[in-house]
Amino acid sequence: MRKLLTGVISAALISSPALAAPAAKADPYGGEDAFRSLYKELVETNTTLSSGSCTLAAERMAARLKTAGFSDDQLTLFAVPEKPKEGGLVAVMPGTSKTEKPILLLAHIDVVEAKREDWVRDPFTLIEENGYFYARGTGDDKAMASIWVDTLIRFKQEGFKPKRTLKLALTCGEETTYAFNGAQYLADNKRDLIDAAFALNEGGGGRTDGKGLSEGGKLVVESIQVGEKGVQNYRLETRNPGGHSSIPVRDNAIYQLAAALVKLQNYDFKLELSDTTRAFFAKAGAARTDEFGKAMQAIAANPLDSAAAKDAEAVLNKDRTFHSMLRTTCVATLLDGGHANNALPQRAGANVNCRIFPGHSVEEVQQELQTVVADPGVTIAPVPPLRTLARTPPMDPAIIGPMEKLAAKYFPGVPLVPTMSTGATDGVFLAAVGIPTYGVPGGWGNPDGNGVHGLNERMEVKSILTGRAYLYELVKAYTK
Repeated sequence: MRKLLTGVISAALISSPALAAPAAKADPYGGEDAFRSLYKELVETNTTLSSGSCTLAAERMAARLKTAGFSDDQLTLFAVPEKPKEGGLVAVMPGTSKTEKPILLLAHIDVVEAKREDWVRDPFTLIEENGYFYARGTGDDKAMASIWVDTLIRFKQEGFKPKRTLKLALTCGEETTYAFNGAQYLADNKRDLIDAAFALNEGGGGRTDGKGLSEGGKLVVESIQVGEKGVQNYRLETRNPGGHSSIPVRDNAIYQLAAALVKLQNYDFKLELSDTTRAFFAKAGAARTDEFGKAMQAIAANPLDSAAAKDAEAVLNKDRTFHSMLRTTCVATLLDGGHANNALPQRAGANVNCRIFPGHSVEEVQQELQTVVADPGVTIAPVPPLRTLARTPPMDPAIIGPMEKLAAKYFPGVPLVPTMSTGATDGVFLAAVGIPTYGVPGGWGNPDGNGVHGLNERMEVKSILTGRAYLYELVKAYTK
């Protein structure tokens, strides 16, 4: 779910000089045709919730791993009876070390809905055109899923013996709140199967200056996702005896709800920084020469209760992305109320979607919302499912270092910036059970989001192939 990283990175570096990225590195082990075949098969396997099957996609990836030499006991296909088409796969490549903990490679294989009549091309046929791959899931997240499967196949074919055990989890349910979430299921019920020192996941990657490299554009940044916000919806509701609309009274359920929402509209949660966001503002700010760059560096360098930090906050709040990175945010997203056009409303309700800064609980935010609204006649309750607490992984040099070293090789001169996603990934479920999860660099996209979750989703061919080479080397670096 990379949808919110575009805004973060583009806003951070929009005024920095554009830096040229190198052409995709040659793959010393070959196999590009085999990768393209695997990628095509996965992308063209419909995995939407309405009409697709993650289970089928998982089975097809398991078949490829088995053909490459993985044994049946190293491949675990899983699903639950009530959601037979929302299954997934865990593959294990044993390491030689008896003491080093495994590494987990995570990717979701479900995709957002896509209607053929809305798209220029068939969303479930992989088409290469003008330097891009087009289809639903080309970027989110079947590129990463394909690269992870391809990496394990290449290791097996080369006879590579990793020191650490490698585990791969392909899961369903990331894109739909009420679907069976495979990552959460594994974390809660099969913890030993996915046990790892850390996990590599979506959420990182690069951004261009607006055009793909095949179109003459330049890569301006690569990022590592180190932490993310939690997500929780809350229901605000008012009730009233109602009555005939011809004799109105001020005590009106809709007005009461509206007053509560206006209070929320004008409220900012407190200013906060994590190690990740402090590093982000310091490093990204240093690349800018405008007022935002100065404010970013100031807020990273000063105590949050200082006058310098408060002045910097006022500047950064002008940018919606920076504003969100600095705090928990809650916003009304749905409204309902009343039962007839000639009757006073007996009930009014709103859904408020909150993106919770790491370290805060669902209950804590609920209490703060109640304090802001300050009206006992407005009930506030979390909407199931209740999300787990977001936890930020450490900026561990043993994990970050190899990413930086390879980024310097593949993207010389391009800054590598740590970032906290204001969206959400399945990494939150792994973090909750003690598996730190990082969004890796490697590929890139354009500031417009490349149609992810929207129409005509596309990924640049150079991005996919360079990401494949980068991540292959990265995983090998961790396991030698």
